Amino acid sequence: MRENEYTEDPINFDVRNIPCRVKHSQIFQRWTELPVGSHFVLINDHDPVPLHYQFLAQFPGAFWWDYLARGPEEFRIKITRVAESSAPISAPFPTASCEGL
Repeated sequence: MRENEYTEDPINFDVRNIPCRVKHSQIFQRWTELPVGSHFVLINDHDPVPLHYQFLAQFPGAFWWDYLARGPEEFRIKITRVAESSAPISAPFPTASCEGL
């Protein structure tokens, strides 16, 4: 697997095949690289509600979270950076599985 395999598409970010142990860090890396006014579309195999709550806690007022598709097999969420955020990215919540990420 190439190092940048998960980040080659500048808009669509399909995280379904990213290993659980690195999924959050990949998503937040993509977020930190977004200029204000830009977005990416997160593609997942389940609704990432806990991830949304983490965005709310860490980046209040700095993003829009818009569902483009709500399953049942594929979820697409457009995440737009609408403001700068000075909040540091904290470590992802530990999980036993990928559910919710």
